Amino acid sequence: CTDNEDPKKEKKSKGTSKVVCGYPLSIFFIIVNEFCERFSYYGMRAVLVLYFKYFFHWDDDMATSTYHIFVALCYLTPILGAIVADSWLGKFKTIIYLSIVYAIGQVALAVSAVHDITDKDRNGIPDSMTFHIVLSMVGLFLIALGTGGIKPCVAAFGGDQFGDHQERQRRTFFSVFYLCINGGSLLSTIITPILRAQECGIYSKQKCYSLAFGVPAALMVVALVVFIIGSGMYYKAEPQGNIMLDVCKCIGFAIKNRFKHRSKQFPKRQHWMDWSEEKYDKLLIAQIKMVLKVLFLYIPLPMFWTLFDQKGSRWTLQATNMDGNFGLLVIQPDQMQTVNPILILTLVPIMESVIYPLIKKCGLNFTPLRRMTVGMIMAAIAFVCAALVQLQIDKTLPTFPSASQSQLKLLNMGSNPVTVKLPDNDPLVLPATQASDQFFTFEAEMVSVLIGNMTKTIPLAKGRRQTLLIPSNINDINWLLTDDLTSKPQEGNNAIRFVNGMNTTVNVSTPAADFGLIESLYYSNYSQIKNGKATFTLQSGSQSCKYSRDFGFGSSYTFLIPGTLDFEGNCQESITAAEDIKPNSVHMALQIPQYFFITAGEVMFSVTGLEFSYSQAPSNMKSVLQAGWLLTNAFGNFIVLIVAELAKIPKQWAEYVLFASLLFAVCIIFSIMAYFYTYINPAEIEAQFKQKFDEDDDDKSQLQKEEVEMVKKDSIKSHKDEDDTAKQTKM
Repeated sequence: CTDNEDPKKEKKSKGTSKVVCGYPLSIFFIIVNEFCERFSYYGMRAVLVLYFKYFFHWDDDMATSTYHIFVALCYLTPILGAIVADSWLGKFKTIIYLSIVYAIGQVALAVSAVHDITDKDRNGIPDSMTFHIVLSMVGLFLIALGTGGIKPCVAAFGGDQFGDHQERQRRTFFSVFYLCINGGSLLSTIITPILRAQECGIYSKQKCYSLAFGVPAALMVVALVVFIIGSGMYYKAEPQGNIMLDVCKCIGFAIKNRFKHRSKQFPKRQHWMDWSEEKYDKLLIAQIKMVLKVLFLYIPLPMFWTLFDQKGSRWTLQATNMDGNFGLLVIQPDQMQTVNPILILTLVPIMESVIYPLIKKCGLNFTPLRRMTVGMIMAAIAFVCAALVQLQIDKTLPTFPSASQSQLKLLNMGSNPVTVKLPDNDPLVLPATQASDQFFTFEAEMVSVLIGNMTKTIPLAKGRRQTLLIPSNINDINWLLTDDLTSKPQEGNNAIRFVNGMNTTVNVSTPAADFGLIESLYYSNYSQIKNGKATFTLQSGSQSCKYSRDFGFGSSYTFLIPGTLDFEGNCQESITAAEDIKPNSVHMALQIPQYFFITAGEVMFSVTGLEFSYSQAPSNMKSVLQAGWLLTNAFGNFIVLIVAELAKIPKQWAEYVLFASLLFAVCIIFSIMAYFYTYINPAEIEAQFKQKFDEDDDDKSQLQKEEVEMVKKDSIKSHKDEDDTAKQTKM
């Protein structure tokens, strides 16, 4: 490696770090720190909404709202981090202190997920989740403070390590820095859902959220340690004061001064910021005007982030009702988020090297604001795709009873067919050891079931699903009613139970679950079985046989062990299955189009927006616009809260359509604002002001010289007059 820079050129040394291939060795520690930190953040965030839903048992709206409150905080705290770094601590100390806070938050979140007991503790006392919820909320707050606080510091701190002669290396560093962000995001969204899907615990067999949060916590500790190791090599710039505070003070003074003189006769000002000229420099005022012009364009932008960040909440929850079997690979619902970073790494170079140049060759002026407009349209199309997918999912979902309804299914346990007549339904013939194909819905609390010449009055429970077990001897007094599921099994698992139609007890087990000893003519509780092939062992006394079946995602089955089962025969053909809830049949691959459109929108909107903001910002106020850009993301997440908690739209597809419609409307407003926007060159404007100030200074200097000359002349004349007077006096 050689340094290609001109050796005669004066080189400005930044830190005490060694230079390797033209790059300060210290940036290695910063890049590793960023990779580990992004792995930690995105890995934790990937499983967060499922943690709320399945660990705390919150509903979809509550889980979504809490998720977006956390994301919003992550984009509010960068302002605090920037102020602290620029005004008091400096970037290095801010990164160190807030990374410690960050790591503590990650550890607290991991500890909050340790719940290695069932719904009751060892003494049998019901265990409320209060401690776990409070600890996790504290952890998330510390994470938001840490990740948001260091966000504006790390990249800038890395840029500080380069000297003035290393401009090319600095640009390469920022490219590698961006790749580390996406690389950490990609790996973490693959790995942490796999860790979450593991079963852990001695007393319980729940999903291992503690491990899924623990690994990101460990990576955050590694990030902190690596950053500290490089401490002696860093160039640490002293805080120079925060321009954001100066901007806020100037704006505040202009507003205060304007209202102070609103009732008096004062000359009108061309711009309301001109009211601050009495106290602040005209160059600063001109720079603030440029910033406010861009910030005005930011007003419609939060709506894009409202849609974009739902890929980690609503879209992940949507995937839980889909089939993730891709043949050789089974995808977890939260792993679908990996499509986003994969597409980013693919689309960014394609857009920059192919799409944009092609559009330019066609003679079209594809300005940054037009790109952002198209990006917003892409995001809206993504939600239209999500709505279409949701409609397909809804067709496969069972219709559960309302609070005023009851549902009943029939299962014939006997070896002979029976004819059953239910109120307001045609007679139904149930073959031997078979169940009805559907649940029958009733409004009444009691129904009469006619079987042959016998009528049974069956009490029903409102808001519940039940199965009536018809014994082989219909004259038997005891007819059992089972309680069935009234919701899809969680996390794509399958809910399985067995009904024992034999006159002897049967033990049923599988490596994943133990159904225990099932009494004669009775049924077991539900057990959760993963997708794939499962083999069950049935044992009665010294006799046993095996039964195997392939399972999909999110189904529920009742397996009937017939009274005529011969253990020495074929269990596989003798046992019959009643499908209570159909498995997920809409494939997860259908989400790929919506991820493609949302990612294409992100590339055109987010990447271009950052470039536009940088180009239109004054040299000393780029951080102000960066803070404003991050605030649009925070406000976008708050909009999700408003819709999720206040709108309460019953159909998810309708909510997707609502978001798409809102973004289309906002896109029209933004395109009109963009049409009237005039692009500027901040450097030229600043140069004009500085030139004018220099000319004014020259004029002032010339005036001062003339005044000095006048004073000298007056002084000489005065002395001459005094001499003449003295002479006259002597005379």
